[in-house]
Amino acid sequence: MPGDQQPPRRRRPRAFGLRTRLVLAFLLVAAVGCGTTAALTYRAARNAILEQTQDTAVTAFRQQVETLNTTMPIHPEGLRDELLRIARQGKPRPWRVYAEYGTLRVSSTDRPESTVLTPELRSRAHALGTTHGSFQRVVRNGTPYLTIAVPAVFSGRGGGYPAGRPTGLVVYAVMDLGEEEANIEAMVVAARDGALPALLVALIPALVAARSVLRPVRELRLAAHSMGRGRLDTRIHAKGSDELSDLARTFNESAAELERSVAELRRAEARARRFASDVSHELRTPLAGMLAVTEVLDEDAGALDSDTARAVRLISAETGKLAVLVEDLMEISRFDARAAELHTDEVDAAETVRKTLIRRHWTDPAEVVTDLTDGIRARLDPRRFDVVVANLVGNALRHGGPPVTVRVYEDGARAELVTEVADRGPGIPDDVLPHVFDRFYKGDPARTRSAGSGLGLAITLENVRLHGGTVVAANRPDGGAVFTVRIPL
Repeated sequence: MPGDQQPPRRRRPRAFGLRTRLVLAFLLVAAVGCGTTAALTYRAARNAILEQTQDTAVTAFRQQVETLNTTMPIHPEGLRDELLRIARQGKPRPWRVYAEYGTLRVSSTDRPESTVLTPELRSRAHALGTTHGSFQRVVRNGTPYLTIAVPAVFSGRGGGYPAGRPTGLVVYAVMDLGEEEANIEAMVVAARDGALPALLVALIPALVAARSVLRPVRELRLAAHSMGRGRLDTRIHAKGSDELSDLARTFNESAAELERSVAELRRAEARARRFASDVSHELRTPLAGMLAVTEVLDEDAGALDSDTARAVRLISAETGKLAVLVEDLMEISRFDARAAELHTDEVDAAETVRKTLIRRHWTDPAEVVTDLTDGIRARLDPRRFDVVVANLVGNALRHGGPPVTVRVYEDGARAELVTEVADRGPGIPDDVLPHVFDRFYKGDPARTRSAGSGLGLAITLENVRLHGGTVVAANRPDGGAVFTVRIPL
């Protein structure tokens, strides 16, 4: 029915869907792996390069210092010649060599002292009893250097000094580590430049893995959407033995069980509708005969004694109620079977309401007050709209309080025909309000009998839905109930 149709939901775009998160997680793991591997490799290679250069330089410098021809007293010119010789023998590349003896400063360069040598290195070199020397890596103005300090000792070949005794002369070597640093920087650049291609290569298995995960998830979503639209025979192709395959099999089992349950419910509902329809049809013929008989009895009731007349009138009234109930049941069964049809025509809404009230003799202003806007043309099924108005007004007269007000006007903003039926009664209890359109619902459980069939408001709701409209029940602020029917123009 038009009133039951729901607009299709639009899926809101998701900036970080499952595919994006899976790919990003995969790339993050790859990036962390590449970064960790590169960092460990860089550290190991850097230490290897620097230690190899450092060991070579320290060993070679110690050997050169051991060959130093030290005589006392020390002559600066002779010492300078020795320092130049040692500088030329530098490994793995030439050194800048400096010597210190007390206040004497001699070097293989034009400058007698070096700004690269630190006080810490000098302190270790001049420590009492030190003969092995020490080394230190320092950075000056962004350039790395290896500095070596080795004390000179007496050789014992003459001069009256014992072999191995420190002479007090300390020889320093300074070697530029720029070439090693350049090699290390080249390794860093190579690792950095190789990281991007590695991530691009890792993107391929990431997409493949995401696709393998998302394909069954997508199939599950489409299957659930299809089932939500009523296709209960939807199934998912499940293969493999992983968790997603188990989920697909569970979904198929649940869908099969749901299909069996819904099919059974539909069969039971169809049997109930058919039963109500068959019973209603079967009752029409005997009811017609009973109505004819009760009409004859009503005419002769005045000639009967009071008890018999009262019984005759009771049977006649109850037979009339039964006839109304049968007609309402047949109408409801047509709605349930989707067999109810609209036969619309362009009518004047106000005039249609007037005819409904006149036909049922609701013209007493003390009972029904009208506020009808003439000239509203709407496409309605006159018979069904008549039933809607009659049921609402009759319900207001039975359960509300007079006068009942009937309003008809046009809501131009929403292009709808609005029909309001309000009474002056006590209103509808809050716990009853959500159920007023339910079939055979009684607001007061102690009230087992009513003047109507119990289906009037349910039939009203179905007729309004058939027109594509809505009907709402509410309580007025100043007392009484109001039913508002909105039908698109």
